[in-house]
Amino acid sequence: MTIKKIAVLGSGVMGSGIAALCANAGFDVVLLDIVPEGAQERDPALSPSHREGQQTVAGDNHKKSDRNALAKGAIEKQLSSKMSGFTHPKNAKRVVAGNLEDDLDKLAECDWIIEVVLEKLEVKHKVYKTIDAVRKKGSIVSSNTSTLPLNKLIEPMPESFKADFMISHFFNPPRHMPLLEVVKSPTMPQATYDAVKHFADVHLGKGCVECKDTPGFLANRIGVYWLMVALYDAIEMGIAVEDADAIMGKPLGIPKTGVFGLFDLIGIDLMPLIAKAMLDTLPESDVFRSIYHQPELVTKMIADGYTGRKGKGGFYRLDAKKKKEVINLKSGEYAAQKESRLESVNVGKAGLAAVLSHPDAGGKYAASVMLKVLHYAASLVPEISDSIRNIDDAMKMGYAWKWGPFELIDRLAYGGKSGTEIFAAKCVEFGLPVPAIIAQAAGRTFYKTDAGQEWVLGLDGDYSEVIYPAGSLMLSDVKIRSKPVMKTGAASLWDMGDGIACFELNTKMNTFDLDVFASLHKAIDVVQRDFKGMVIGTDAERFSLGANLGFFMLAANTASWWAISDAVRAGQHAFMALKFAPFPSVASLSHMALGGGCELLLHCDAVQAHIESYPGLVEVGVGIVPGWGGCKEMLLRHFALQGKAMAGGPMPPISKVFEMISMAKVAGSAHEAQEMQILNAKSGISMNRRRVLADAKIRCLELAKNYQAPVPATLNLPGASGYAALCMAVENFVKNGRATPHDEVVSKALARVLTGGDTDITQAITEQQLLYLEHEIFMTLVKSKGTIARVEHMLETNKPLRN
Repeated sequence: MTIKKIAVLGSGVMGSGIAALCANAGFDVVLLDIVPEGAQERDPALSPSHREGQQTVAGDNHKKSDRNALAKGAIEKQLSSKMSGFTHPKNAKRVVAGNLEDDLDKLAECDWIIEVVLEKLEVKHKVYKTIDAVRKKGSIVSSNTSTLPLNKLIEPMPESFKADFMISHFFNPPRHMPLLEVVKSPTMPQATYDAVKHFADVHLGKGCVECKDTPGFLANRIGVYWLMVALYDAIEMGIAVEDADAIMGKPLGIPKTGVFGLFDLIGIDLMPLIAKAMLDTLPESDVFRSIYHQPELVTKMIADGYTGRKGKGGFYRLDAKKKKEVINLKSGEYAAQKESRLESVNVGKAGLAAVLSHPDAGGKYAASVMLKVLHYAASLVPEISDSIRNIDDAMKMGYAWKWGPFELIDRLAYGGKSGTEIFAAKCVEFGLPVPAIIAQAAGRTFYKTDAGQEWVLGLDGDYSEVIYPAGSLMLSDVKIRSKPVMKTGAASLWDMGDGIACFELNTKMNTFDLDVFASLHKAIDVVQRDFKGMVIGTDAERFSLGANLGFFMLAANTASWWAISDAVRAGQHAFMALKFAPFPSVASLSHMALGGGCELLLHCDAVQAHIESYPGLVEVGVGIVPGWGGCKEMLLRHFALQGKAMAGGPMPPISKVFEMISMAKVAGSAHEAQEMQILNAKSGISMNRRRVLADAKIRCLELAKNYQAPVPATLNLPGASGYAALCMAVENFVKNGRATPHDEVVSKALARVLTGGDTDITQAITEQQLLYLEHEIFMTLVKSKGTIARVEHMLETNKPLRN
């Protein structure tokens, strides 16, 4: 089957988020909701083509009278939200708002109808009967339910409907959370089910995890239990909120929000509702039934409006001076947040066993919580899934855990004993029955690597290969089956097959220093000799945070300006060697590429970017200008975009580049990076993070066919006249209080680079001349007190200084 158009029924936070996600992927979406109370009556004389936007009441009653107000308002909220569901505002144009009375005819055009209405069976059944009367034959209908059993959802429906039905449970926010839990109706053809999963994987960027039709499916079944146990144990053991989140975060591979930060994010008032929905459907024997209760503190917080980030605050809040406060779990009083001083928080590098065995309060708390949670997860096999890998994937993609429950058990290994062996002993020690899957492991690991392949333990007691969907690739997959072609202390080069190599940075945060540049030159030589092209990629969370500021600060403190000068020139030479190499280079981009990381992208032939990529030239934040060709490349791209006709003269492209760099603009998505010209016309976007590297390889192979290295370009820049115009704009910003004194210094220095220095519009400036100018201005700025203060502040606080 082919999915071209999608309908989403229900325009709440989830429904509108799913609609935005589908629009981001390039698909037309119909978003329908109920007609709001008090809306105008539909004029029966209007044909379907005239219904859209039907309005008869003007003035302040305009929105109230609009029969599509709920869906329209939801789209507007997604656009205006700080965490917008749209990767670019233009994508909202793909979503058509309507209502469930006037616009049902639109469903006949849709290939996939996603229901996201109230979690009440009677409401869902009414909607299903309504849409079944108008949908086209073979269209998929799915529910986003997280609590209602599939068999109950389809019980009153005809067999033709049941064969087209499945559950597709997205996680909030749909744009950012990769998990999609799916449950197939018994009569849905496997080919149809597989087609929907493939579509969600490739086009929506989802990691599809197959679930059994059980309460809470996989992630919430374990995740809700984890949250409640962590809350109860913190109260009972007298653990401060800050300490609980510190230990229940990075040391365990859990996001820094920890437990209480996550409660605030989800909404404290939603937790009782989620728990009730679970209790309504959980088996009588489930341990969650015996432990669940709502603490008096939580009841009072909800009553007082402390429901989390959406309310007056939650376990954390801001005081009148915007300083963070945290609640005392026993007294209910708020006090200034303190940094956790638990020793157990700092032993994470020694392994999970070191954290859970630490004798301080944090270690005891983490051990108490995680023993219960891991035992619960292991005890649910095979009730909720026949695959431990599916459970691990669900927690990693749905709750952003670095490791799933069974991977965590493996990581308990210590002193020559396996994790399963240690965990079984702990169960016995605390009087817990040893789960069948633990007993079956018999001291073996759940996961292993052998002969260049990952293996996972199955319910039959044997290992089977870990299989990923075709086109899914991470650099770790390459590493398992091969050794590096080249390796230095700063970088590695890997053979991806088919004549394509992958250059990987190995520095902290993938930052650049002289060793990285030397390694890049070495890799270029190897690829030129032995390969067709090169991908630059990483499995790290961030692509690159640019220059190693610690090196620059050390050199500045010792007045070793020659060292900084050498580093700037070395970066310029390395990136120019990459740009003009006799083979194509493609950056495999995900997440942040800041400063020098963005400059690296700009010197590649193309970028294959994950949709959630955030590149930008942010050097002004530390008081410098891009010095490794960032100014040069952005000018070249924006002049090329303007065209040879140079309509409007040279200032429009210069002004555009000046605005982006002087404001340290970072793209909010790959779509915004395209608009900023950081991603050029040869570049592409992948929706799924696990597909970026494979797609980059394909793009590199395509470029390698009859590849010709680019020809060095020239630009005609205005010099003094353009510089004066930009300086005037900067001075106005300062006058209006929108720029600081050192902002003025840095911005005027940037203006000199972008306008070409001592030139005029009649002279052609080469790329190398622009690099000389970047170097000159960089070295002037880096010696200034204002810039040194900015670098120091960034290193100390990880935040820019406005001096």
